[in-house]
Amino acid sequence: MTMAAKTENAVGLRRQVGLLGGISIIIGTMIGSGIFASPRWVMVNAGSVGLTLIVWSVCGVLSLLGSLVYIELGLAIKESGGEYAYYKEAFGPVASFLYSWTCILATRPASLAITLLTFGSYTLEPFYPHCSNRKDLVPVVKILAASAIAIITFVNCFSVRWATRMQIIFTGCKLLAIAMLVITGLVRLGQGYTASFDNSFAATTTSIGMVGFAFYNGLWAYDGWNNLNYVTEEMKNPYRDLPRSILIGIPLVTICYVLVNISYLTVLTPDEVKTSGAVAVTLADRMYGVMAWTMPIFVACSTFGAANGSAFSGGRLVYVAAREGHLPEFLAMVHTKRHTPLPAMLFNSIIAWIMLIPDSSSFETLINYFSFAAWVFYGSTIAALLWLRYKKPGLERPYKVPLVVPIVVLLASLYLVVAPFYEAPLESFYCLLFILSGIPFYLAFVYFKCVPKWFLNGVAAVTYKLQLLCDVSLPESEEEVIST
Repeated sequence: MTMAAKTENAVGLRRQVGLLGGISIIIGTMIGSGIFASPRWVMVNAGSVGLTLIVWSVCGVLSLLGSLVYIELGLAIKESGGEYAYYKEAFGPVASFLYSWTCILATRPASLAITLLTFGSYTLEPFYPHCSNRKDLVPVVKILAASAIAIITFVNCFSVRWATRMQIIFTGCKLLAIAMLVITGLVRLGQGYTASFDNSFAATTTSIGMVGFAFYNGLWAYDGWNNLNYVTEEMKNPYRDLPRSILIGIPLVTICYVLVNISYLTVLTPDEVKTSGAVAVTLADRMYGVMAWTMPIFVACSTFGAANGSAFSGGRLVYVAAREGHLPEFLAMVHTKRHTPLPAMLFNSIIAWIMLIPDSSSFETLINYFSFAAWVFYGSTIAALLWLRYKKPGLERPYKVPLVVPIVVLLASLYLVVAPFYEAPLESFYCLLFILSGIPFYLAFVYFKCVPKWFLNGVAAVTYKLQLLCDVSLPESEEEVIST
């Protein structure tokens, strides 16, 4: 058997993500429900139209600057897992474990669940446009969300190529929705509907904490700009496609977001934006007449695509953490024929299903929790780059970001972590406490391995049966392929 045939048949992940797939992962994950729901909370916290548009613009610039840091790290540390791999290289296993602990058990599956609950709500919108009691629809929304998780999980387990193609299709749908909104706004501007922009900085908030919450809600809509770094090992040409995908995707999303917010304000007053739970749908009801039902359908497609991208990268994080021994070995296995991290994908989805069970908290509260945790880790990632510059100056870096960029992003991260303590210290403290609660678990189960032998034997037996049932195996290294 030739070396090419051996490599093709070896158990492991495959390099199947190209430039278009990379751009779709970034755009498709970033554009979810945020731009259709967050404008309300950005406006509420900012207080004025002027500061709102500044917040949306700065969020895009901040995401782009952060992505430049991630390009350097992604090309220097060519492992999947994103921040997990960078923390392991810079700070050691404890930091990487705390990141995986928080993301795998809380932020990623909860974010997936929230996104698909939004998908369920918008899917029902054309059928119940004037339903007075939305609580009656909650069970149906949860069933739709659970079904969407099942579909996404099946596709991602069956084929990486299918998953990326689905991402491309839904990215096209959401860009069509964005185009509809932008064109509507441009037409309205041409007709002279600019009243919302008069005295645009009147009522601007002076609270540092409220400005921080405005950025939280804006950055929630931009979240996902780092997701391509989770699949570096599956990119066909990461040296070329990683930076190109990021530098094409993020500026495009930023331009779209600013134009969409301007479009909202050509149709709705600032007070109407502040009170609308679904700004895009409110605009469609007012402007599109009998075709207003198209907007909630497009928003549903947008959220579904974002959830697919989030699940795709989230499964890779579980896979990499298990490969490093921070999760059970079974989760580091790959399907022998499909070359997908099937156990990791299933694990990620099971936690998301569990999070659908309790009553959902308010949208704004959940965003504040997740954004605080996200910027703790984003700031830590910037610190990792600076530490690696000092600790490992000889590390091969095909791309090196100017030093001023990580410093600016680090200062912004510190602000976004510290400022909300003024307004909501308890929620921020609980979030920080959850992150640190992973330390005793790391010491007990990873470092000291305080696990009874009978338990390990039971786990080994269950792992063997699951391995046969799912047709999965540990991936073969390049050395193992060559030796056979």
